[in-house]
Amino acid sequence: MGRQGGLGGTRQKPLLEERGVGMAGKRAGTAGRTRGGASHAPGARLAALRAELARRRLDGFLVPLADEHQGEFIAPRSRRLAWLTGFTGSAGIAVVLARRAALFVDGRYTLQARQQADRKLYAVLHLTESPPDEWIAEILGKGRLGYDPWLHTPNGVQRYRAAAEKAGGTLVAVAGNPIDAIWADQPPPPLAPAVPHPVRYAGKSAARKRREVGETIAEDGADAAFLSAPDSICWLLNMRGGDVPHTPVALSFAIAHARGAVELFVDPRKPTAALRRALGAGVRLRPPDALGTRLDALGRAKRRVRIDPATAPSWAADRLARAGATIVRAEDPCTLPKAIKTPAEIEGARTAHLRDGAALCRFLAWLAAEAPRGGLTEITASDALAAFRAEGELFRGLSFGTISGAGPNGAIVHYHATPRSNRILEPGQVYLVDSGAQYLDGTTDVTRTVFIGDANGHARPSPEARDRFTRVLKGHIAVATQRFPVGATGGQLDPLARAALWQAGVDYDHGTGHGVGSYLGVHEGPQRISPVTRGAALAPGMIVSNEPGYYKAGAYGIRIENLVVVRKAKKPPGADRDMLEFETLTLAPIDRALIEPALLTDAERAWLDSYHATVRKSVGPLVDAKTRAWLKRATAKIG
Repeated sequence: MGRQGGLGGTRQKPLLEERGVGMAGKRAGTAGRTRGGASHAPGARLAALRAELARRRLDGFLVPLADEHQGEFIAPRSRRLAWLTGFTGSAGIAVVLARRAALFVDGRYTLQARQQADRKLYAVLHLTESPPDEWIAEILGKGRLGYDPWLHTPNGVQRYRAAAEKAGGTLVAVAGNPIDAIWADQPPPPLAPAVPHPVRYAGKSAARKRREVGETIAEDGADAAFLSAPDSICWLLNMRGGDVPHTPVALSFAIAHARGAVELFVDPRKPTAALRRALGAGVRLRPPDALGTRLDALGRAKRRVRIDPATAPSWAADRLARAGATIVRAEDPCTLPKAIKTPAEIEGARTAHLRDGAALCRFLAWLAAEAPRGGLTEITASDALAAFRAEGELFRGLSFGTISGAGPNGAIVHYHATPRSNRILEPGQVYLVDSGAQYLDGTTDVTRTVFIGDANGHARPSPEARDRFTRVLKGHIAVATQRFPVGATGGQLDPLARAALWQAGVDYDHGTGHGVGSYLGVHEGPQRISPVTRGAALAPGMIVSNEPGYYKAGAYGIRIENLVVVRKAKKPPGADRDMLEFETLTLAPIDRALIEPALLTDAERAWLDSYHATVRKSVGPLVDAKTRAWLKRATAKIG
């Protein structure tokens, strides 16, 4: 699922600003969550913030869960919302006024927010039912509402400014975040080494990428592009880092010029000697505090600068405009080429998924043997899966915090086990595990839902659970096998995943698929499979998740997720259009115990048997004898 703004989301660009969430935001759902229980932040912090605002002659302040890069995962230093309120979810914003304060979260986190934030201090409101801009318009009055321009995009600022003005007040950019002024033990900025990413994995040199992106900038009528997304910068320069959890990026900014040169603004202590050599003469390293003067120089030269208003910090757009630059509002020029994987990246994805499949099969075989004996918990299970993966070649860490949910916890879409919530995997339960890993040659994200049997083999899933699981499987197969014309979007495919569920009068409240990076973000755009937005046209080389689900509150959750890559399809005789199709990358059995064979068509049975045969043939040679024996049973033909 990779938690993002919706299972079918992209990198966690302003999910709040767009008010759209879905499963693709899945992993964002676990980002930054800890295994500690609910704990309210001291009320003294809110009092100190109000005193600081009064000193600055401000009547309120916006506190988003965001960093300067609008990333999905953020460093501890940037978790200002959690420090202030105690809320540790991955998406939210607080509005603090002199006498009132509100915390806005989406539907994934309403319960968590009410547990973690002191409700005597904060009203906990639903993001879409009571949007923060509407609350501001109603409550602010003629006050001065402050915001940190580094933590909001131009699109977001525009909306909050309109809300403040509607109330009769003003929106004011602050110089220096007031929370930083009162957070005495704020963690330092991350300082992980930035290293080169080998061309054998990237499939294209950084020089070639810079040249091609430069051509795109020129075609757009711009002289340069401001880049703030670390995954875009790392992709462009074949660079990787370790500044944030789960995504191997180096926090930095860049200016890409139309002729292919790049200015990289990064802490000079981060780049290794090997990276400096690899970057070459076409990349100029500059310290972060030089960014403002370089933007000013572009303005004085009257340059046309491309900037993404949905992801860039408002600070940069404001600085360029004040300096005299012409702003070209357009999507980050690295987003689309990054999404279309090179042949080397696609082959890397295949090999990464093969190793990942071996680790997952070892885990599932272990789970089948150990769970019926009793005593396994959600946390011990997820820790065991992480340990199996860590033994794999080229493993570099998890791609998001594992969702390990037994019984009713599996119905919480963005669940993350804590010592307080940790459940035992009991016989007769449905268990959902959504996980992924980062390998040098690829990024994985897979969900399996399994039935926990008992030692005597008497436990059986309920007819309802089998029905719902099989309908989710039918939707998964429908997407996996669909051919579609060039130019089709994920929005056109999304209904295929839901049709069997709709026939039973049920559905799921998240997207069906999100883009996935290559040893980068587990969520990336611009492609997605979602009913919320059409997204970009699917193109050969794009990797996307296929993850329909069903969730019965208080009972169980079901999700089946594989990653697939778009490829050209063979033209049938007489065809007059070029068609595309998916190749499935993920290799792990789908639990036959939860399938109701009578609900499957002959074609669906054939797909399942063929998929299982591929898993058995591919993964079998990589695992131990006990796992092979389990794998043979788990991939037997459907009855």
